[in-house]
Amino acid sequence: MLHLAQVQNNESVGAVELRLLARKQSEYSWALINPEKTVPLTSSDSLKEGLLVLNEGLLVLVELSDNHEVQKIQPAKDWVLDFVQQYLTIGITPALLQEETVRTEQWRQDLTLQSQDLTRQRTEMEARREQIQTLEEELIRKQQQLEEREARLRNQTDSKDRDIEL
Repeated sequence: MLHLAQVQNNESVGAVELRLLARKQSEYSWALINPEKTVPLTSSDSLKEGLLVLNEGLLVLVELSDNHEVQKIQPAKDWVLDFVQQYLTIGITPALLQEETVRTEQWRQDLTLQSQDLTRQRTEMEARREQIQTLEEELIRKQQQLEEREARLRNQTDSKDRDIEL
C-alpha cells in the first residue's frame, strides 16, 4: 500500500526510520494516519533504491507490504508538484471542496424529497384511478339496471296496450 512518509533519524537506536503521514485509499483519496506510525528502514531497503539519499525531513512515497515491510521508496517531490499543478493552481481549495460537498448533499436531499413527492403523487393518482374505475363500473351497472327496467316497463306497456286493443 502506498504511503506518504517523512524520513527521520532515530538516535536512540542509531537508525533511519520512516514516519508514516498518510495512506492512499483509492486513486484520488488519501487518509491521514493518526497517530502517526513509524517503520524502521534497514540498510537493505535503502540499498534497493540505489542512489536515493535519505536526509532527515525528506518526504518520500513508500510502498509497504501487508507486514509493513518496505517494498519501494522514492522521493515525493514529483508527486507533490503534480498535486500542486493539478489542484492548487486552478483554485481547488479545501474550502471550495467543502462548499461543493455541502452543495452536493443539498442536491441529494432535494432529489430525495422530489422522489418522495413523485412517489406520493403517483400513489394518489393510482388511488384516484381506482376510484374512477369503481365509479365507472357502478355507473355501468346502474345503466344496465335502468335499461332492464326500461325494457320491463316497455314490455308491460306493450302488453297493456295489446290487452286494451283486444
